[in-house]
Amino acid sequence: MARELGVLNALDGAKTQWYHFTAIVIAGMGFFTDAYDLFCISLVTKLLGRIYYTVEGSAKPGTLPPNVADAVTGVAFCGTLAGQLFFGWLGDKLGRKRVYGITLLLMVFCAVASGLSFGHSAKSVMATLCFFRFWLGFGIGGDYPLSATIMSEYANKKTRGAFIAAVFAMQGFGNLTGGIVAIIVSTAFDHAYNAPSYEVDAAASLPSQSDYVWRIIVMFGAIPAALTYYWRMKMPETARYTALVAKNAKQAAQDMSKVLQVELEAEVEKTERYSQDPGNSFGLFSKEFRKRHGLHLVGTTVCWFLLDIAFYSQNLFQKDIFSAIGWIPASQTMSAIEEVFKIARAQTLIALCGLIPGYWFTVAFIDILGRFTIQLMGFFFMTVFMFALAIPYHHWTLKENRIGFLVMYSLTFFFANFGPNATTFILPAEIFPARLRSTCHGISAAAGKAGAIVGAFGFLYAAQSTDPTKTDAGYPPGIGVKNSLLMLGGINFLGMLFTLLVPETKGKSLEELTGENEEERSS
Repeated sequence: MARELGVLNALDGAKTQWYHFTAIVIAGMGFFTDAYDLFCISLVTKLLGRIYYTVEGSAKPGTLPPNVADAVTGVAFCGTLAGQLFFGWLGDKLGRKRVYGITLLLMVFCAVASGLSFGHSAKSVMATLCFFRFWLGFGIGGDYPLSATIMSEYANKKTRGAFIAAVFAMQGFGNLTGGIVAIIVSTAFDHAYNAPSYEVDAAASLPSQSDYVWRIIVMFGAIPAALTYYWRMKMPETARYTALVAKNAKQAAQDMSKVLQVELEAEVEKTERYSQDPGNSFGLFSKEFRKRHGLHLVGTTVCWFLLDIAFYSQNLFQKDIFSAIGWIPASQTMSAIEEVFKIARAQTLIALCGLIPGYWFTVAFIDILGRFTIQLMGFFFMTVFMFALAIPYHHWTLKENRIGFLVMYSLTFFFANFGPNATTFILPAEIFPARLRSTCHGISAAAGKAGAIVGAFGFLYAAQSTDPTKTDAGYPPGIGVKNSLLMLGGINFLGMLFTLLVPETKGKSLEELTGENEEERSS
């Protein structure tokens, strides 16, 4: 039915044009902000600990207690999970574009508000910060299903994978910018208030102005989002939504004539015929959906869940690795602002070497190798490297093998980004029918965030030493790093198995994939 719709054919066959790139930037800005906001908090947690939790006269500067540290980072994840489900559903109900503006405004407002967190006591500042970070996460969550769906519905079928991957790859730049902003701010403050290290003079190592440092870093996230608001509002609703969901053929043809700069006629009867076909009206909980897309949804949700457990558990080792290689010296040897600089420098190097190349490898190869191959291959290599780190774990802890450990560790994340981290985002935007596309993407993404919560917190507790005397302050003993790595290897292996449930979508039009274009169904 939909195959005959000229609007969709025109989009599928369109040459790569300027509007494709503007769409990537507009949709990608959400991801940029997302990565920036979730990432910048890890740069300033040490500083927050110093400002609000330093005990006078102690040998080391203060750190956030485990429950506060978990709350500050975890609350944004919980907000994201809720936002993915809610805005995913809303994006199919009200249209991609209308909801898209709401999520962006929410992100801008909450990024600024979290930098203005106030209160008399440490507790009240942290509570206000957590409150606004939850709603920031909620807005960010809405960006996942909407950005992916908008990009996939705007793209042509030949290079659709690369376009959606490019939107996702903006995350890498968000991370990088987070690091760079922190470096610039901390350097500026360090020059202005040249503070001594904590050992030399505990009180003077934390100039009162350092409270501005984290606030500036956190609030900067609002700027890129605010800049794209205007462009987001000018972007027309996607033709697939207008024609196949809102059933307004005329509007779809008008919008896309502007975008593609060609004349398109409105095919009213075809749209009506399409909408009367019972095969195009089944809901999410219907038997028909289960029969056609049930396994697909299981595949996309479980793969994303498993991947994020592994992907977000990386935070466990980062601190240890940095300190071990000597990139980040012991906290008492630095002033508060210098510490922000050192952490930001280390994170920026990781983003440059480990994160960004993987994303762009995906952009380059996804329409050549296909989604399925990249996801399977990525999970395979992640499994191999996790086991290679875990089994001779003692060997890697020795001083002379540190660099080897870092290389292996970076490779794991290179193959996450040139692998399932990108493909789990792309597939759900392609294989579900237009009227459920944003909802199903939201469900898959929310499963991923649930995995992130397990990875970031479950493994934080699990990786603690089995010996109660060696755990981090405030944590109960766990199963140790070696066993945690073995578990993560197993999780990646499961990811390989569940990848077998997802279809290959390379080079096919969206309607072909969802069965929305079968001329006459054999009923």
